[in-house]
Amino acid sequence: MTFTPELIAVLAVIAVALAFDYTNGFHDAANAIATSVSTRALTPRIALGLAAVGNFVGAHFGAGVAKTVGDGLVTLPTGVSSLGVVFAGVLGAIAWNLITWYFGLPSSSSHALFGGLVGATLVSTGGIVQWANIGEKVLLPMVLSPIVGLTLGYLLMLAILWLFRKGQPGKLNRGFRWAQTASAAAMSVGHGMQDAAKTMGIVVLALYTGGFQESKTHIPGWVFWTSATMLALGTYAGGWRIIRTLGRKIIDLGPPEGFAAETVASAVLYFNALVLKAPISTTHTITSAIMGVGATKRLSAVRWNVAGNIVLAWIITFPAAALIACVTYLVVRPLFG
Repeated sequence: MTFTPELIAVLAVIAVALAFDYTNGFHDAANAIATSVSTRALTPRIALGLAAVGNFVGAHFGAGVAKTVGDGLVTLPTGVSSLGVVFAGVLGAIAWNLITWYFGLPSSSSHALFGGLVGATLVSTGGIVQWANIGEKVLLPMVLSPIVGLTLGYLLMLAILWLFRKGQPGKLNRGFRWAQTASAAAMSVGHGMQDAAKTMGIVVLALYTGGFQESKTHIPGWVFWTSATMLALGTYAGGWRIIRTLGRKIIDLGPPEGFAAETVASAVLYFNALVLKAPISTTHTITSAIMGVGATKRLSAVRWNVAGNIVLAWIITFPAAALIACVTYLVVRPLFG
């Protein structure tokens, strides 16, 4: 095998994409397991193991999302320099993931990745941001998915409270702890559909741009397996800072609330991945569902100061990752000349 500049550049992009996949796993592990752990439905390690398996399985159903990421958001410049744009964009996303993980903020890894790609593309020569697609496939779902999660979480929890209004709390909690095993598994599969797919899209983009495959949308089998494996490994490593924020700091969750939040979030993720093929944020979806569920107790049950910090992180994620990627691209551009 001859290590041409194109091959070296493609390998560099694939390496950082898989590194992002790993950070995505431990950063977003909380999305799948925080509610189950906080309600003691599952022990932390069992929950992480379940989430890792679910993410691995879900990754194999995320082809539609991967194609949107790989061929719908930016038009790259030609030649090896285009791979420098992708490299810098993914590094920007990794940096923002680590910053928000350090502060325990459940920000969106998805929007960090999209922001990174847009930021690096903006400062490149010949790159074009497809703003219409960004608006339709990123910004609109970014606004709508939390609203949907909040509303459905509130309505499902009201239905549960009405259906089981005559039940004994002790028996109900035991029953919903068992039910949470299923809802946590469903949430994990949905997370895999969405988040592993985004890494697959980046790898395919690198392969196509580097001239190693002719199709912009074909996903080789090894890309499925490596992306799924790295996400699963990162998930099993666990991001405990964010797990504590989602599971304990927004509201005090019980098993019925945890089941309702996970059920709503997984349904929203499945619909977007399988029907709309839209790359939405698992973080936005589960967090808003938790807020909606908590609001059925009373509005003061939700710690709105914590929720406000989370929403602020959502808002600044896209531009912050874009800014980091801009600077990164200016630094690495000579390496991809």
